[in-house]
Amino acid sequence: MKARTAFLVLLTAGVVGTAAWLVFFSPVLGVRSIEIVGNLTVPSERIKQQAGVADLHPLATVNLADVQSRVLGIRQVASAKVDRIWPGTLKIEVVEREPVAAIPAGDTFAIVDKQGVVIELKPALPPMLPLLKVDRPAAGDPAMMAALQVIQAVPDEVLPKVRQVRAGTAEGVTLELSDGRSVVWGGPDRPEEKARILASLLRREKATVYDVSSPDVVTVK
Repeated sequence: MKARTAFLVLLTAGVVGTAAWLVFFSPVLGVRSIEIVGNLTVPSERIKQQAGVADLHPLATVNLADVQSRVLGIRQVASAKVDRIWPGTLKIEVVEREPVAAIPAGDTFAIVDKQGVVIELKPALPPMLPLLKVDRPAAGDPAMMAALQVIQAVPDEVLPKVRQVRAGTAEGVTLELSDGRSVVWGGPDRPEEKARILASLLRREKATVYDVSSPDVVTVK
């Protein structure tokens, strides 16, 4: 009986040891594919290279936090989520930064997202992005952040017409439209009201200046 018990213990240990070896050390359950989800402009191959996971590396020992950190090193990526899909797939789901404005930067244009993060440099101004002019073009600058909030609040029907956004202060944001009209928006407060009023004014009032900085007292000139 003792011999039989010892045999069963050894057998169990052997099975457990083999299973552990298969999971943690063997290429049998290694990374055979990397699935990239959510990317629109960043090539999947670039994300895979940035992830830095070798083929057949044991899936169980992939440090998901490290992979996530490396992928976030790509400027165009705002967030990343990494998961294991057994038996051999590493899934990386990314959310890319969306460009909202372009800032003059010497002979180029810095394309920034809603947080003021520079996504990339372009040699020419992209046709669908407004030019942003502020005194201190840096993420976190009050005037710049206010201007970026305003750009996001502009009605969808109006945004394609916005050629330039100026912000001397956080409370002094103005918009210049492609047809020469201008909008005094003011600060980023009460965005829904300002957006609704502006859209209505542009449809029914012929003017050159629309002041919606105080939604309670709107003026046109």
